Amino acid sequence: MQLLFLRAFPQTVEAGLRVAKIGNSSVRYEVGLFLAGEPLTVAKGHFVHVYVDRANRRPSPLPQRLQSVLEALQ
Repeated sequence: MQLLFLRAFPQTVEAGLRVAKIGNSSVRYEVGLFLAGEPLTVAKGHFVHVYVDRANRRPSPLPQRLQSVLEALQ
């Protein structure tokens, strides 16, 4: 999981993002928020990014280059 450090009052929060699932035309990302230095999440969630063809507005396959990068992050 990639960590991002956010400084806010009253303490620092670390955010992690991971590629959870790669589909034919979509990617599921999971997000976790951690108190600085703590191993357990205090909040978590997910979102799905579906790639669509602009012309017909239908799901389209992930570009091979993007799929390769996402697989390396998984």
